[in-house]
Amino acid sequence: MSFKRINNMTGWAVFAIATFTYLSTMEATASFWDCGEFISSAYKLQIPHPPGAPLFLLITRLFTIPLPPDMVALGVNTMSALSSSFTILFLFWTITHFARKMISFRNMESLTSNQIFSVMAAGTVGALAYTFSDSFWYSAVEGEVYAMSSFFTALVFWAGLKWEDEVSIEQANGIKGHFTRADRWLILIFYLIGLSVGVHLLCILTVPAIVMIYYFKRYKRTKWGTFWAFLAGCIVTGIIQVPMVQWTIKMAGKFDILFVNSFGLPYFFGFTFFFILIAFLIYITMRTAVKKNWNFLRLAMWTFAFVLLGVSTYTTTLIRSAADPAIDMFNVDNPVSLVGYLNREQYGDWPILKGPDFTASPIKQEFVDTYIKGEGKYVKKGKKMNIEYSPEDIHIFPRMWDGGNDRGQSDFYADFANIGKDPQTGKYYSSPTMADNIAFFMSYQFNWMYFRYFMWNFAGKQNDLQGSSMGNVRDGNWITGIPFWDNARLGDQSKMPESIKNNKANNKLFALPLILGILGLLYQYKKDRADALVVGLLFFFTGIAIVLYLNQAGNQPRERDYAFVGSFYAFAIWIGLGVLYVQDLFQKLVKGKMASYLAAGLCLLAVPVLMASQEWDDHDRSNKLLARDIAINYLESCAPNAILITFGDNDTYPLWYAQEVEGIRKDIRVINSSLMGTDWYINQLRYKINDSDPIDVIWSKEQILGSSRDAIYYFPDLPGAKVDQTQPMDLYTMMKDYAGSDDIRRMYPNDGDYLNIYPTKKVKVPVDYNKVLKNGTVNASDSVVSEMVFDLPRNALGKNESAILNIIAANNWERPIYFTSLYSDLGFQEYLRTDGLSYRLVPVKNSEVNADWALDVMLNKFKYGNADKPGVFFDEVNRQSLNTIRMQMGLVANYLADNNRKEDARKLLKKVDANMLQENMPYAMVSRRQQHNQISGQLLLAAYKADDKELAQKITNALRKDLEQQNQYYQSLPERFKYSL
Repeated sequence: MSFKRINNMTGWAVFAIATFTYLSTMEATASFWDCGEFISSAYKLQIPHPPGAPLFLLITRLFTIPLPPDMVALGVNTMSALSSSFTILFLFWTITHFARKMISFRNMESLTSNQIFSVMAAGTVGALAYTFSDSFWYSAVEGEVYAMSSFFTALVFWAGLKWEDEVSIEQANGIKGHFTRADRWLILIFYLIGLSVGVHLLCILTVPAIVMIYYFKRYKRTKWGTFWAFLAGCIVTGIIQVPMVQWTIKMAGKFDILFVNSFGLPYFFGFTFFFILIAFLIYITMRTAVKKNWNFLRLAMWTFAFVLLGVSTYTTTLIRSAADPAIDMFNVDNPVSLVGYLNREQYGDWPILKGPDFTASPIKQEFVDTYIKGEGKYVKKGKKMNIEYSPEDIHIFPRMWDGGNDRGQSDFYADFANIGKDPQTGKYYSSPTMADNIAFFMSYQFNWMYFRYFMWNFAGKQNDLQGSSMGNVRDGNWITGIPFWDNARLGDQSKMPESIKNNKANNKLFALPLILGILGLLYQYKKDRADALVVGLLFFFTGIAIVLYLNQAGNQPRERDYAFVGSFYAFAIWIGLGVLYVQDLFQKLVKGKMASYLAAGLCLLAVPVLMASQEWDDHDRSNKLLARDIAINYLESCAPNAILITFGDNDTYPLWYAQEVEGIRKDIRVINSSLMGTDWYINQLRYKINDSDPIDVIWSKEQILGSSRDAIYYFPDLPGAKVDQTQPMDLYTMMKDYAGSDDIRRMYPNDGDYLNIYPTKKVKVPVDYNKVLKNGTVNASDSVVSEMVFDLPRNALGKNESAILNIIAANNWERPIYFTSLYSDLGFQEYLRTDGLSYRLVPVKNSEVNADWALDVMLNKFKYGNADKPGVFFDEVNRQSLNTIRMQMGLVANYLADNNRKEDARKLLKKVDANMLQENMPYAMVSRRQQHNQISGQLLLAAYKADDKELAQKITNALRKDLEQQNQYYQSLPERFKYSL
């Protein structure tokens, strides 16, 4: 049997193993983070957050067409699983390509049966090692873009090797020169890269490695030639990402502005004309290149054309956004907004090579007008802030750059660099040095946010707790399972509390995949330095180069290992090639084929089999329903036709999924508070979505267009807007007639501009008692206030905060208004009442719980994500959501017990206890800031109050045992480790 046939058959067998693995362990429904958004967007071809993923949505939609709504998430997750399986298939063929070259030395030389076996063994071990790697497996079983992105990365790199094979055949047949038939693979590669932009940008990072493949095959190798080829690869990568993708869209946007504003033509005429012009220029240039025999220019034009053809999937974004779907992020209904969408302008910018540190203060801040779509033409109503710093504050390699402190970034940097802060002014006493920046890069950005993830995959993982601080020896570190090694780095691991020592994500790989990969790297370098450099470039650009480019700020809200799976893919190639090194070692001890069999068997057991056995239990999501179920709990806690304001990804995207896909409580308008800082999102509230009626936001479209009213300011002494500061002002009046006024007498002059203001912090919302009683806002037994009076706590309000106040004021108690958390930023928290998992705004002061409503919802409508089924694994993010359910049920149970309803309190406690098995969700376990045990303490208090002695004892025993073990663990640590916990 030929090598090609055996290679194909073995590859498909490995593919089958990967497919079985991922289909068996994929999540049963939507997952947390962005999955709910992407599944919802794919199901109805809507617009997810910038920079979008139009090709991902189109392909994913095909998997959802034949399915009923409750199976749509399974269809999307199946697409991810199959994308990942195909990634493994192309990885197998990539490894066998390199392995064959290393064994035969000449690519076309035939192999013996034993050599073929060795090549297949290398491919199988490397591909299966990646199959069971922690980070890749995590993305493979959920509805996110990273599985398909990995598929494109694998496919493009494999296509580069197919080009190499075909050139070898041509050269063997005497065909030499440039732009031969083999180069059609290069055109395919650039088309695939263009398509991959419609999924994720990571695939572009394969280009330097492919350029090196081209150089080594077409040219005689020299040191300087290799250097210039590497430099060319970097330049081509930059050209694809910036001029080919970003600049073309930006120029198309400028053409559209010209055609609309100057020529009076409809939108998209200039956009279309620009690309027709580009196509014409490509055609003319290509004809010239053919006549002149300029093969590089000819090839460049073909690749440019096919990159643009691939990127053209973004036209579907423009088309669908114009239809105003329910999820319409950035409102990309015109070419100019597409520029900002692709450039992720919503998320701001960050320095890479040069910039200031977090302690630097701007010397100049100015707004630059930018175009946005207006009524019939583009208008300069957008504003982009340009910030200038003193030249002394600008330096190369700024790693501690993010001066914001919304996640404590600045304090994180200051603590790292040991920089003090003036408690009065809030200013730092000094700035970080270049040594501090380099140390931060090495310690945090490289070691903590990359190398730690790398070792998770190839050495072992301590647990699933997020590593929230460097040096924390308890949470989310890499381990090996080798006691003397782990204990020296992290303290005695045997002393860890049982609640975390037995964590299913405690995966001991004994660094065997790491060792085999290093051996493979060394072996490839010894046998074929050119190919070692090619794989090394793939490893570098999809790993360390991303670390340099992202320049991640401190205190990330989640682990970011998914960003580096391309680097782990490259290392898996070396794991496979390491089998050949082990075989060479055995050949010194054992003669004949036995050396190959022993090497294959040992490496298979020591790496992929070990990885699968260790990691299956914490990657199996086949019975997990929690993301959908907590969305149901939030929605079912709300009265009909409610407005529900959310505050984060995990209390927004699952709700979108529940409504948009499964059709659950489509009468509720889910509003993300962060997005309300944009005009396009506020404007979307003006039209009906699903079964939810439009919302009055007081201000007109023109009044919030672009940057208008991005902030409003407290000015009590403005002559044209003086009011009595001792009396509350009607909130509607204030937002309509003052903050919403365009009368310059009620605006504050500021450098030739005028700022919108509010004249008082003391506001009121009138209450019609009969109305709120009739529509169920309050109960007959409530002490209803005639006016909801509260003080605004700050001197400035963002557009999103103003929008919340506008909704409350204009609503006039017509629709129920809810929040997913006890919102305190605007001063009305004393009027929020627990209705279940959500908090309702009511004209009743300090009414903690709506007892009857909450009890009914919790007993009859709450769901628990299958936490009552043995063996279902819930990682830290899932446990946080289960704890939210526990916290709210404990709150209501305490309230019931305090109000002589102990029987109802016991019913509630039994419900939560029965639906969260201790093996899935312990009452006591290690967590950040002891939040887990604090919530269990609230349940314990409720159990005592309700006379549920059995549950009280159960929780007491669990807490006592865990806290004692935590204390023993803490006391066992060397002093240098204690500070980090």
